[in-house]
Amino acid sequence: MLFDIDWQGAQQLQEKMGGDVVSIFILPPTMAELQSRLHRRAEDTEEVIATRLANSRSEIEHWLEYDYIVVNEDLDSAFASVQAIVEAERLRRDRRPGLF
Repeated sequence: MLFDIDWQGAQQLQEKMGGDVVSIFILPPTMAELQSRLHRRAEDTEEVIATRLANSRSEIEHWLEYDYIVVNEDLDSAFASVQAIVEAERLRRDRRPGLF
């Protein structure tokens, strides 16, 4: 399963499921780029964008708590990185009991 959750949710999953959880933090390339992306979407008011940027700063502070970090400079590349992480984790020896 793949969840798109905040750091508190990720922390709760880690506490309840331990080694069964693989965490991936998706970072924007820069805060300026994040701001630019929010403006290009043209979905939110300036006030909402300012709030989202402030919230993102506090979220980003938790990136060190994750197993993997993917910098989303390009959506296709970031997606490929996430796919590679998932595949590698599925192939880990400790996740493949009963092979021999």
